[in-house]
Amino acid sequence: MKWIQCGFAAVLLAGSTAAGAADAPLWEVGLGVGAVSFPDYRGSDRQRVHAVPVPYVVYRGEFLKADREGVRGVFFDSDRVEINVSLGASVPVDSDGNDARRGMPDLDPTVEIGPSVDVTLWRSADQRAKLDLRLPLRWATTVSGEFRDVGMVFSPRINLDVRDPFGYSGWNLGLLTGPIYADERNHAYFYDVAPRYATATRPAYEADGGYSGTQFIGALSKRYPGYWVGAFVRYDTLSGAAFEDSPLVKRDNAWAAGFGIAWMLGQSSQRVSIDD
Repeated sequence: MKWIQCGFAAVLLAGSTAAGAADAPLWEVGLGVGAVSFPDYRGSDRQRVHAVPVPYVVYRGEFLKADREGVRGVFFDSDRVEINVSLGASVPVDSDGNDARRGMPDLDPTVEIGPSVDVTLWRSADQRAKLDLRLPLRWATTVSGEFRDVGMVFSPRINLDVRDPFGYSGWNLGLLTGPIYADERNHAYFYDVAPRYATATRPAYEADGGYSGTQFIGALSKRYPGYWVGAFVRYDTLSGAAFEDSPLVKRDNAWAAGFGIAWMLGQSSQRVSIDD
């Protein structure tokens, strides 16, 4: 459900350039097109394919950064630990087009924001591979009409980045996995069924907070001189999730995938040093 993961929103795949270079442009921008397929929400049996714009944005500032690790403000950065601002989002859902939610209110899009502590667990001797532990804690709110608090989400992740995987020069491979936990308000927004919306096949339901399933994400990308290409696939298992028995959950797994291409529009003349 994340725009970051499903919509090439300039952060999951876009910043895989110049890895290992001594210096690089302060910023680079590009624009392209792509296609993504994902469910209305995790557990939905309605899968949709969308054509999406693919913005390519890289900014290598001291505080503000936009790269393949996300758009974030870095408050603390050492050789092993980084503390930054983490962002996430979910897409709107038209309930009339979803059999499980038909007759219920639409789901407004949400935005998530909060701190993340990222710890480097391992680097290869040639700096081509890095293993991180990422600990984002985000507060979620709706962003259509009135703002509505929809709870907290904690998603500890193990992330492996590999440059030039399997000897393919210029390619970048990212593998990420980890559980998701959310409080009762967050689960209620997506999976509760109020008594007034209950039917013979959709009983009233109140979700508890807790475990929200586990995600597995793989992403592959390459920056060519004039353009960038990338693709991702995401798999969710909801087995054992706190909301697994909600009548809105029609599948105990979910997948999403997408690909895109973006053409370079420009870059700064100013160059900055980056870590090898």
